Amino acid sequence: MIDTVKLTENQKKARRGRNIALGVVLAGLVVLFYVITMIKIGAN
Repeated sequence: MIDTVKLTENQKKARRGRNIALGVVLAGLVVLFYVITMIKIGAN
């Protein structure tokens, strides 16, 4: 009995674009932390 919200095509595209951007940012952070860790370990 829960009413769901129907998204328009433009809203779906906007959501997909935000999801992709968020995924890219998160992947970038993972790479950044990995590189920083490798630099710190390599310095010892």
